[in-house]
Amino acid sequence: MGTREQPDRSRVLVVLGTRPEAIKLAPVIDALRRAADQFDVKVCVTGQHREMLRPILDLFAISPDRDLDLMSPNQKLAGLTSAVLTEMTRILEDLRPEWVVVQGDTTTAFAASLAAFYQNVRVAHVEAGLRTGDMRQPFPEEANRRIADILADLHFAPTERARRNLLREGADPATVFVTGNTVIDALRHVVALEYDVLSSPLAALPPGRRIVLVTAHRRESFGRGLAAICRALRRLADDVPDIQIVYPVHLNPNVGDAVHERLDGHPRISLIPPLDYASLLQLMRRSTIILTDSGGIQEEAPSLAKPVLVLRAATERPEAVEAGCARIVGTDEEVIVREARRLLEDAEAYARMAQVANPFGDGRAGDRIVSVLRRTDKASKAAA
Repeated sequence: MGTREQPDRSRVLVVLGTRPEAIKLAPVIDALRRAADQFDVKVCVTGQHREMLRPILDLFAISPDRDLDLMSPNQKLAGLTSAVLTEMTRILEDLRPEWVVVQGDTTTAFAASLAAFYQNVRVAHVEAGLRTGDMRQPFPEEANRRIADILADLHFAPTERARRNLLREGADPATVFVTGNTVIDALRHVVALEYDVLSSPLAALPPGRRIVLVTAHRRESFGRGLAAICRALRRLADDVPDIQIVYPVHLNPNVGDAVHERLDGHPRISLIPPLDYASLLQLMRRSTIILTDSGGIQEEAPSLAKPVLVLRAATERPEAVEAGCARIVGTDEEVIVREARRLLEDAEAYARMAQVANPFGDGRAGDRIVSVLRRTDKASKAAA
């Protein structure tokens, strides 16, 4: 069984498996470490996205205490869920934490929350309350997040809208806290670091062209949707001669094979390997517009004054759309081309989207989350 170095402190187990989770939980881990008088922090990595996770852990100086190493080729959701649930049960029995902290909408977050619930361990859910209203958009993330919210004892909502979603679904108002999104904390930290472009993956990009950054990897776009995105990108590259489309291609073969088959060889399309987080942020800063199905980029881009076209049918981050810094275009080839060209050719339309304040936070979400954990933990001990 696990032991306690300082039994007066509460043990907090932070569980993550993907690159976005690591980015968004890094500020929470940092704030928990600074609260070492009250919390004994442990980090468990499931290995859901192993190759893309390690550079983020190194960037934020996170050394996992447990590594489940669960990633396997062409992993099925049922197998991954079963493995996380089984292995997390073993870890919980060993470490005996008072709290499990999860983030977002991944299989790791859902299965770790369920394992904690089965072990009667309290769950704190970072980035709670986001909704599209369609259980299959995005798939399976919408369901993952809803289930994690049902199981959570504390809900850290990034926005007021997310808080209202939780209350409408019956969450106890005393458990819901609006904190802002921790990705803004992480972004501010990383963009302040020194960055040498000449020795970076960005050094090989053609100079003198406007950059259109593309990221597309969502499961619901596999097949026809991704094919339509690729056709739209090729048309843009053909029609707008002063742009360079830069597409860091996800490692999933369902993405990579389809993208390379359709876009390889075009002189104004650069298909590059996935970027480390610092390089991705620098590429976002250099970009003119961003086309993405990533939730994190929808949140980050407004802080860098970059308009976003969302390559999804729906977004659980409508605040960006309502603020005017993002527009949903889905995977419709004609809509993607039309809206991208409008931003590339209409300076006024571009300025309207680029000059919007970020609706997702001020960079202090991690400290707010740990402040709530502190108060809740102290109140629990006092009542015991």
